[in-house]
Amino acid sequence: MPINWKKIDDSPKPAQGKPIPQLATPEMERLETFDARKPQRCLEDLIVSESIMTQIQTTLNRIRHHDTLYHTWNLKKIDPHGRRTAINFFGPPGTGKTFCAEAIAHHLGKSIITVNYAEIESKYVGETPKNITAAFKKAKETDAVLFFDEADSILGKRLTSVTQSADHGVNVSRSVMLLQLDDFDGVVIFASNLPENYDGAFVRRILAHIEFELPDQVCRERLWNYLLPAEVPKSPDITVEWLAAQSEGLAGGDILNVVKLAASQAVARSEGRCQVFQDDFLAAIAQVRRGKEKVGVVSSQKAPPIVKETILSPDELSPELRDRYEESLSKLSVNNSQSVT
Repeated sequence: MPINWKKIDDSPKPAQGKPIPQLATPEMERLETFDARKPQRCLEDLIVSESIMTQIQTTLNRIRHHDTLYHTWNLKKIDPHGRRTAINFFGPPGTGKTFCAEAIAHHLGKSIITVNYAEIESKYVGETPKNITAAFKKAKETDAVLFFDEADSILGKRLTSVTQSADHGVNVSRSVMLLQLDDFDGVVIFASNLPENYDGAFVRRILAHIEFELPDQVCRERLWNYLLPAEVPKSPDITVEWLAAQSEGLAGGDILNVVKLAASQAVARSEGRCQVFQDDFLAAIAQVRRGKEKVGVVSSQKAPPIVKETILSPDELSPELRDRYEESLSKLSVNNSQSVT
Protein backbone atom coordinates (compact mmCIF):
# COMPACT_ATOMS: atom_id res chain seq x y z
CA MET A 1 0.00 0.00 0.00
CA PRO A 2 1.44 3.46 -0.92
CA ILE A 3 2.61 5.77 1.86
CA ASN A 4 0.00 8.12 3.42
CA TRP A 5 -2.95 6.19 2.00
CA LYS A 6 -5.69 5.47 4.50
CA LYS A 7 -7.52 2.21 4.60
CA ILE A 8 -11.23 2.70 4.03
CA ASP A 9 -13.49 0.61 6.29
CA ASP A 10 -16.51 -0.17 4.14
CA SER A 11 -18.14 -2.60 6.62
CA PRO A 12 -21.76 -1.64 7.44
CA LYS A 13 -22.26 0.31 10.66
CA PRO A 14 -25.45 0.87 12.63
CA ALA A 15 -27.01 4.32 12.30
CA GLN A 16 -25.88 6.68 15.06
CA GLY A 17 -28.47 7.31 17.75
CA LYS A 18 -30.88 4.62 16.54
CA PRO A 19 -31.15 1.47 18.66
CA ILE A 20 -30.99 -1.85 16.91
CA PRO A 21 -34.52 -3.30 16.91
CA GLN A 22 -34.92 -6.49 18.89
CA LEU A 23 -36.72 -9.29 17.13
CA ALA A 24 -39.59 -10.79 19.09
CA THR A 25 -38.97 -14.39 20.05
CA PRO A 26 -41.75 -16.98 20.36
CA GLU A 27 -41.27 -16.93 24.15
CA MET A 28 -41.69 -13.14 24.27
CA GLU A 29 -44.85 -13.40 22.18
CA ARG A 30 -46.27 -15.97 24.60
CA LEU A 31 -45.53 -13.74 27.59
CA GLU A 32 -47.29 -10.82 25.91
CA THR A 33 -50.40 -12.97 25.54
CA PHE A 34 -50.97 -12.84 29.29
CA ASP A 35 -51.77 -9.35 30.46
CA ALA A 36 -51.34 -8.36 34.12
CA ARG A 37 -54.08 -5.81 34.76
CA LYS A 38 -55.20 -3.80 37.75
CA PRO A 39 -58.25 -5.36 39.46
CA GLN A 40 -61.42 -3.26 39.56
CA ARG A 41 -63.40 -5.24 42.16
CA CYS A 42 -62.92 -5.24 45.93
CA LEU A 43 -63.95 -7.58 48.75
CA GLU A 44 -66.28 -4.96 50.24
CA ASP A 45 -68.46 -5.28 47.12
CA LEU A 46 -68.51 -9.08 47.11
CA ILE A 47 -71.97 -10.36 48.06
CA VAL A 48 -71.87 -13.94 49.31
CA SER A 49 -73.13 -15.82 52.34
CA GLU A 50 -71.41 -15.45 55.70
CA SER A 51 -70.10 -19.01 55.44
CA ILE A 52 -68.40 -18.36 52.09
CA MET A 53 -66.91 -15.08 53.31
CA THR A 54 -65.50 -16.82 56.40
CA GLN A 55 -63.78 -19.40 54.19
CA ILE A 56 -62.34 -16.63 52.01
CA GLN A 57 -61.02 -14.71 55.02
CA THR A 58 -59.49 -17.88 56.47
CA THR A 59 -57.64 -18.49 53.22
CA LEU A 60 -56.42 -14.88 53.15
CA ASN A 61 -55.12 -15.31 56.72
CA ARG A 62 -52.74 -17.90 55.31
CA ILE A 63 -51.25 -15.16 53.12
CA ARG A 64 -51.43 -12.22 55.54
CA HIS A 65 -49.89 -14.11 58.48
CA HIS A 66 -47.39 -16.24 56.60
CA ASP A 67 -44.41 -15.31 58.80
CA THR A 68 -46.24 -16.12 62.04
CA LEU A 69 -47.62 -19.40 60.71
CA TYR A 70 -44.42 -20.67 59.10
CA HIS A 71 -41.70 -19.24 61.32
CA THR A 72 -43.15 -18.54 64.76
CA TRP A 73 -45.56 -21.49 64.68
CA ASN A 74 -43.10 -23.58 62.61
CA LEU A 75 -45.48 -24.79 59.89
CA LYS A 76 -42.42 -24.84 57.64
CA LYS A 77 -41.51 -28.09 59.41
CA ILE A 78 -44.40 -29.87 57.69
CA ASP A 79 -44.56 -27.64 54.60
CA PRO A 80 -41.03 -26.45 53.69
CA HIS A 81 -42.15 -24.80 50.45
CA GLY A 82 -45.14 -22.97 51.85
CA ARG A 83 -45.18 -19.82 49.77
CA ARG A 84 -47.73 -21.03 47.22
CA THR A 85 -51.42 -20.45 47.94
CA ALA A 86 -53.79 -22.28 45.60
CA ILE A 87 -57.53 -21.68 45.91
CA ASN A 88 -60.39 -23.32 44.02
CA PHE A 89 -63.82 -21.72 43.56
CA PHE A 90 -66.58 -23.98 42.30
CA GLY A 91 -70.32 -23.71 41.91
CA PRO A 92 -73.06 -22.66 39.47
CA PRO A 93 -72.39 -19.93 36.91
CA GLY A 94 -72.96 -16.34 38.00
CA THR A 95 -72.39 -16.91 41.72
CA GLY A 96 -69.36 -14.59 42.04
CA LYS A 97 -66.30 -16.77 41.43
CA THR A 98 -64.61 -14.46 38.92
CA PHE A 99 -65.63 -11.39 40.95
CA CYS A 100 -64.03 -12.91 44.05
CA ALA A 101 -60.76 -13.73 42.28
CA GLU A 102 -60.42 -10.11 41.19
CA ALA A 103 -61.41 -8.86 44.67
CA ILE A 104 -58.71 -11.00 46.29
CA ALA A 105 -56.06 -9.57 43.96
CA HIS A 106 -57.29 -6.06 44.84
CA HIS A 107 -57.18 -6.90 48.57
CA LEU A 108 -53.60 -8.14 48.28
CA GLY A 109 -52.51 -5.08 46.30
CA LYS A 110 -51.55 -7.19 43.28
CA SER A 111 -52.42 -7.18 39.61
CA ILE A 112 -54.30 -10.16 38.15
CA ILE A 113 -53.65 -12.33 35.11
CA THR A 114 -56.80 -14.06 33.87
CA VAL A 115 -56.17 -17.19 31.81
CA ASN A 116 -58.92 -19.06 30.01
CA TYR A 117 -58.86 -22.34 28.14
CA ALA A 118 -58.62 -20.73 24.70
CA GLU A 119 -55.39 -18.93 25.64
CA ILE A 120 -53.78 -22.10 26.99
CA GLU A 121 -54.93 -24.71 24.50
CA SER A 122 -53.16 -24.96 21.16
CA LYS A 123 -53.90 -27.04 18.09
CA TYR A 124 -50.16 -27.54 17.63
CA VAL A 125 -48.67 -30.49 19.48
CA GLY A 126 -46.28 -29.34 22.19
CA GLU A 127 -47.43 -25.70 22.31
CA THR A 128 -49.92 -25.97 25.18
CA PRO A 129 -47.27 -26.85 27.82
CA LYS A 130 -45.22 -23.84 26.66
CA ASN A 131 -48.26 -21.59 27.06
CA ILE A 132 -48.82 -22.90 30.59
CA THR A 133 -45.18 -22.22 31.44
CA ALA A 134 -45.42 -18.72 30.00
CA ALA A 135 -48.49 -17.90 32.11
CA PHE A 136 -46.72 -18.86 35.33
CA LYS A 137 -43.54 -17.05 34.27
CA LYS A 138 -45.47 -13.83 33.58
CA ALA A 139 -47.16 -14.10 37.00
CA LYS A 140 -43.75 -14.46 38.67
CA GLU A 141 -42.28 -11.49 36.80
CA THR A 142 -45.21 -9.19 37.62
CA ASP A 143 -46.01 -10.60 41.08
CA ALA A 144 -49.59 -11.04 39.92
CA VAL A 145 -52.40 -13.30 41.09
CA LEU A 146 -52.82 -16.02 38.47
CA PHE A 147 -56.49 -16.81 37.79
CA PHE A 148 -57.51 -19.81 35.69
CA ASP A 149 -61.11 -19.61 34.52
CA GLU A 150 -62.84 -22.79 33.26
CA ALA A 151 -60.18 -24.64 35.20
CA ASP A 152 -61.74 -28.08 34.68
CA SER A 153 -60.52 -27.90 31.07
CA ILE A 154 -56.96 -27.43 32.31
CA LEU A 155 -56.97 -29.54 35.50
CA GLY A 156 -58.92 -32.46 34.05
CA LYS A 157 -58.12 -36.10 34.74
CA ARG A 158 -55.12 -37.51 32.94
CA LEU A 159 -55.86 -40.13 30.30
CA THR A 160 -54.99 -43.72 31.15
CA SER A 161 -55.53 -45.11 27.66
CA VAL A 162 -53.33 -43.14 25.27
CA THR A 163 -54.11 -44.03 21.66
CA GLN A 164 -52.85 -41.03 19.69
CA SER A 165 -50.47 -38.09 19.90
CA ALA A 166 -53.26 -35.72 21.01
CA ASP A 167 -53.94 -37.92 24.04
CA HIS A 168 -50.25 -37.92 24.91
CA GLY A 169 -50.24 -34.13 24.57
CA VAL A 170 -53.09 -33.84 27.08
CA ASN A 171 -51.14 -35.85 29.66
CA VAL A 172 -47.98 -33.81 29.04
CA SER A 173 -49.94 -30.60 29.58
CA ARG A 174 -51.36 -31.91 32.87
CA SER A 175 -47.87 -32.91 34.04
CA VAL A 176 -46.43 -29.50 33.14
CA MET A 177 -49.26 -27.81 35.05
CA LEU A 178 -48.42 -29.91 38.12
CA LEU A 179 -44.73 -29.02 37.90
CA GLN A 180 -45.44 -25.31 37.44
CA LEU A 181 -47.90 -25.32 40.33
CA ASP A 182 -45.33 -26.97 42.61
CA ASP A 183 -42.71 -24.37 41.65
CA PHE A 184 -44.98 -21.34 42.01
CA ASP A 185 -44.57 -19.13 45.10
CA GLY A 186 -47.51 -16.82 44.52
CA VAL A 187 -51.29 -16.91 44.62
CA VAL A 188 -53.14 -18.98 42.02
CA ILE A 189 -56.93 -19.22 41.85
CA PHE A 190 -58.98 -21.73 39.89
CA ALA A 191 -62.69 -21.43 39.06
CA SER A 192 -64.96 -24.06 37.59
CA ASN A 193 -68.59 -25.04 37.14
CA LEU A 194 -67.53 -28.72 36.79
CA PRO A 195 -65.17 -29.52 39.69
CA GLU A 196 -65.89 -33.25 39.46
CA ASN A 197 -63.63 -33.33 36.39
CA TYR A 198 -60.50 -32.34 38.38
CA ASP A 199 -57.60 -34.76 38.55
CA GLY A 200 -56.90 -35.89 42.13
CA ALA A 201 -53.30 -34.72 41.91
CA PHE A 202 -54.50 -31.13 41.53
CA VAL A 203 -57.08 -31.46 44.28
CA ARG A 204 -54.33 -32.33 46.79
CA ARG A 205 -52.25 -29.30 45.81
CA ILE A 206 -55.06 -26.82 46.36
CA LEU A 207 -55.24 -25.34 49.84
CA ALA A 208 -58.92 -24.36 49.93
CA HIS A 209 -61.92 -25.52 47.92
CA ILE A 210 -64.72 -22.98 48.36
CA GLU A 211 -68.20 -23.70 47.02
CA PHE A 212 -70.17 -20.72 45.72
CA GLU A 213 -73.84 -21.52 46.23
CA LEU A 214 -76.93 -19.82 44.88
CA PRO A 215 -77.81 -16.80 47.05
CA ASP A 216 -80.46 -17.06 49.75
CA GLN A 217 -83.14 -14.42 50.41
CA VAL A 218 -80.80 -12.14 52.39
CA CYS A 219 -78.06 -12.32 49.75
CA ARG A 220 -80.55 -11.69 46.97
CA GLU A 221 -81.74 -8.53 48.73
CA ARG A 222 -78.14 -7.32 48.96
CA LEU A 223 -77.58 -8.21 45.29
CA TRP A 224 -80.64 -6.23 44.20
CA ASN A 225 -79.46 -3.26 46.26
CA TYR A 226 -76.05 -3.43 44.57
CA LEU A 227 -77.13 -4.26 41.00
CA LEU A 228 -80.18 -2.01 40.65
CA PRO A 229 -78.92 1.58 40.36
CA ALA A 230 -80.90 4.20 42.24
CA GLU A 231 -81.09 6.26 39.03
CA VAL A 232 -83.31 3.67 37.33
CA PRO A 233 -86.90 5.01 37.51
CA LYS A 234 -89.27 2.39 38.92
CA SER A 235 -92.77 2.18 40.27
CA PRO A 236 -93.23 2.70 44.05
CA ASP A 237 -94.39 -0.89 44.65
CA ILE A 238 -90.97 -2.30 43.69
CA THR A 239 -88.83 -3.10 46.73
CA VAL A 240 -85.70 -5.19 47.15
CA GLU A 241 -87.68 -7.56 49.39
CA TRP A 242 -90.24 -8.13 46.62
CA LEU A 243 -87.53 -8.52 43.97
CA ALA A 244 -85.60 -11.00 46.14
CA ALA A 245 -88.73 -13.09 46.71
CA GLN A 246 -89.51 -13.20 42.96
CA SER A 247 -85.94 -14.15 41.97
CA GLU A 248 -85.45 -17.27 44.07
CA GLY A 249 -83.00 -19.67 42.42
CA LEU A 250 -81.23 -16.97 40.41
CA ALA A 251 -77.55 -16.15 40.80
CA GLY A 252 -75.98 -12.70 40.85
CA GLY A 253 -75.17 -12.90 37.14
CA ASP A 254 -78.79 -13.78 36.42
CA ILE A 255 -80.05 -10.81 38.45
CA LEU A 256 -77.72 -8.53 36.49
CA ASN A 257 -79.32 -9.75 33.25
CA VAL A 258 -82.80 -9.24 34.72
CA VAL A 259 -81.99 -5.61 35.54
CA LYS A 260 -80.72 -4.95 32.01
CA LEU A 261 -83.69 -6.67 30.36
CA ALA A 262 -86.29 -4.92 32.50
CA ALA A 263 -84.66 -1.51 32.01
CA SER A 264 -84.40 -2.08 28.24
CA GLN A 265 -88.12 -2.87 28.14
CA ALA A 266 -89.02 0.38 29.92
CA VAL A 267 -86.62 2.87 28.36
CA ALA A 268 -88.48 3.21 25.03
CA ARG A 269 -91.83 4.10 26.57
CA SER A 270 -93.41 7.53 26.42
CA GLU A 271 -92.31 10.10 28.97
CA GLY A 272 -95.16 9.49 31.39
CA ARG A 273 -94.57 5.73 31.51
CA CYS A 274 -90.79 5.67 31.13
CA GLN A 275 -90.18 3.65 34.28
CA VAL A 276 -89.77 0.01 35.24
CA PHE A 277 -92.89 -1.72 36.55
CA GLN A 278 -93.34 -5.00 38.39
CA ASP A 279 -94.50 -6.67 35.17
CA ASP A 280 -91.21 -5.72 33.52
CA PHE A 281 -89.22 -7.45 36.24
CA LEU A 282 -91.50 -10.49 36.24
CA ALA A 283 -91.18 -10.85 32.47
CA ALA A 284 -87.39 -10.49 32.63
CA ILE A 285 -87.13 -13.01 35.47
CA ALA A 286 -89.24 -15.50 33.51
CA GLN A 287 -87.08 -14.99 30.41
CA VAL A 288 -83.86 -15.60 32.35
CA ARG A 289 -85.34 -18.69 34.00
CA ARG A 290 -86.38 -20.14 30.62
CA GLY A 291 -82.86 -19.62 29.35
CA LYS A 292 -81.35 -21.42 32.34
CA GLU A 293 -83.78 -24.32 31.99
CA LYS A 294 -83.70 -24.85 28.24
CA VAL A 295 -80.47 -23.47 26.77
CA GLY A 296 -77.40 -25.67 27.13
CA VAL A 297 -79.21 -28.45 29.00
CA VAL A 298 -80.00 -30.81 26.13
CA SER A 299 -76.50 -30.51 24.67
CA SER A 300 -74.81 -31.41 27.95
CA GLN A 301 -77.11 -34.27 28.91
CA LYS A 302 -78.02 -36.90 26.37
CA ALA A 303 -81.73 -37.52 26.35
CA PRO A 304 -82.69 -41.19 26.86
CA PRO A 305 -83.68 -42.98 23.66
CA ILE A 306 -87.39 -43.25 23.03
CA VAL A 307 -88.48 -46.90 22.71
CA LYS A 308 -91.75 -47.49 20.90
CA GLU A 309 -93.49 -50.79 21.60
CA THR A 310 -95.67 -52.39 18.89
CA ILE A 311 -97.66 -55.59 19.48
CA LEU A 312 -98.19 -57.84 16.43
CA SER A 313 -100.51 -60.80 16.05
CA PRO A 314 -99.05 -64.13 14.75
CA ASP A 315 -100.66 -63.53 11.37
CA GLU A 316 -98.74 -60.24 10.98
CA LEU A 317 -95.36 -61.94 11.43
CA SER A 318 -93.13 -62.82 8.50
CA PRO A 319 -93.10 -66.55 7.52
CA GLU A 320 -89.69 -67.08 9.14
CA LEU A 321 -90.68 -65.42 12.41
CA ARG A 322 -94.02 -67.22 12.42
CA ASP A 323 -92.26 -70.61 12.14
CA ARG A 324 -89.96 -69.73 15.05
CA TYR A 325 -92.93 -68.46 17.05
CA GLU A 326 -94.88 -71.70 16.54
CA GLU A 327 -91.78 -73.78 17.33
CA SER A 328 -91.36 -71.93 20.62
CA LEU A 329 -95.02 -72.48 21.48
CA SER A 330 -94.74 -76.21 20.85
CA LYS A 331 -91.63 -76.50 23.02
CA LEU A 332 -93.36 -74.55 25.76
CA SER A 333 -96.39 -76.87 25.54
CA VAL A 334 -94.19 -79.98 25.82
CA ASN A 335 -92.34 -78.61 28.83
CA ASN A 336 -95.58 -77.75 30.58
CA SER A 337 -97.02 -81.22 30.01
CA GLN A 338 -93.85 -82.87 31.34
CA SER A 339 -93.89 -80.76 34.46
CA VAL A 340 -97.53 -81.72 35.11
CA THR A 341 -96.81 -85.48 34.88
